[in-house]
Amino acid sequence: MQRVFVSWSGGKDSCLACYQAVRDGLDVGYLVNMMDEDGTWSWIHRFSGELLDKQSQAVGIPLVRRPSTMPTYESDFKNVILELKKDGVEGGVFGDIDLDEHREWVERICRQADITPHLPLWGLSQEELLKDFLALGFEAIIVVTKADLFGEEWLGRKVDMDFLAYLSEMAKTKEITPSGEAGEYHTIVIDGPIFKQRVEILQTENKFNNGYWFLEIQKSGLKDK
Repeated sequence: MQRVFVSWSGGKDSCLACYQAVRDGLDVGYLVNMMDEDGTWSWIHRFSGELLDKQSQAVGIPLVRRPSTMPTYESDFKNVILELKKDGVEGGVFGDIDLDEHREWVERICRQADITPHLPLWGLSQEELLKDFLALGFEAIIVVTKADLFGEEWLGRKVDMDFLAYLSEMAKTKEITPSGEAGEYHTIVIDGPIFKQRVEILQTENKFNNGYWFLEIQKSGLKDK
């Protein structure tokens, strides 16, 4: 059984990739998340370290958080891999679906670190992945939206079949990717089959920055299932 880490954003794709890795017989030893320069917020999704730690506790897999900057992101990520190799990690799991530049990055950094890349969602239908995600019992809420596609009112809403229907309708007039692979929206997973506890969102604030709405989660907790 190969020991691996999961590149963990806290969103639906990395969570589903983690689930699939476990089903495929991989030994998921760590979740890895890269934070901003002072280690306060995660890249892209803007999750606090405290929130990510609660997710890690909820799924029962240790989280490795490392601060980074945009210019040093790749080298910092590779250094984390080299650290984990000392604990027997031989592979990395990534939730990328169909962006070639993302796969090229993953394969390059894994090749340089001499580990095996695993992309269990690669090439699958984004719409079908969303349906599978919901059918498996995962629960996610929307935390980031591109403002010219989704208004502020979408923040905090569940990803459900109504949301999928809305995406299908929007796709008739706008160029979007159903899973938000091009950055149209991002999510946080709060429950599901790999969760031993449920993440409770207790306090939030809506913020706008550079064309995106963010649900800043300021307080969270865990609830037994």
